[in-house]
Amino acid sequence: MSADLNFARLSVAGRAAGRAGVRIPPTVLLAFLVVLLVVLWSLLPGMFTSYSPVTGDTAKKLAAPSLEHWFGTDYLGRDQFARVVYGTASSVTSALVAVVIGLVVGSAIGLVSGFRGGWADAVLGRFVDVLLAIPGFLLAVVIVSSLGFQTINAAIATGVSAVAVFARLMRAEVLRIRGAAFVEASYLEGGNRLHALLTHILPNAYRSVLVLAVLQFGTSILVIASLAFLGYGDPPPASDWGLLVASGKTYPTAPWLVYAPALVIVFTVLSVNRISRWLRKTK
Repeated sequence: MSADLNFARLSVAGRAAGRAGVRIPPTVLLAFLVVLLVVLWSLLPGMFTSYSPVTGDTAKKLAAPSLEHWFGTDYLGRDQFARVVYGTASSVTSALVAVVIGLVVGSAIGLVSGFRGGWADAVLGRFVDVLLAIPGFLLAVVIVSSLGFQTINAAIATGVSAVAVFARLMRAEVLRIRGAAFVEASYLEGGNRLHALLTHILPNAYRSVLVLAVLQFGTSILVIASLAFLGYGDPPPASDWGLLVASGKTYPTAPWLVYAPALVIVFTVLSVNRISRWLRKTK
């Protein structure tokens, strides 16, 4: 018995040491650097470019990428790199708003559904099933069409379309943890349902939900950029990433107007997805 107990303690200690000494792969480090750069662009755009995103020199319109203009210039001579950098704040902020809406509302629904059970689980479960039956992008288009064509409305629409995903995961985590031995032990020690919820269920359920939130952040950037591309975001002279791609496709002789913002979107989303996969393996 003593030997088994010592072996169990060594196993737990070994797993803890393994988690403490997790080695970050080079691809994950690169992904973190890309995300850090995007965050700095959104917070301090003036540090990365001296050009205005709104005014330009018409004598240099549709200039190819060069040392002076890294991403070239658009049809009004505006520096495309400056427009991408200054458009980051809107793209990142709207994606964060979408994630917060999906995380808070979806987690609350999943928590109540999984913890209460009974009629609450039945009613909320059917509501989530209805949301899951509607394609997320189509639901976002319907909602933003009702609210109005603005980036913040696109963020709200994207967040609502993500509610079902968070609700389903939170419900599954709550159902898994609710029947665990340590939760039953808390009841035997005199703890009530609220104590078990706050002390045991939530601390063990949030890890998977946070990993999903990171993944959903990248998805939200892509969805909001797609909505802006279709004209459901802020109108010009805004410089949302999706709007830049939509504006650039009008000028086939200047492909950099499409490639530059599109590559920024791709690298950002891929970096966020890589971080999410790494967090899922290490949680």
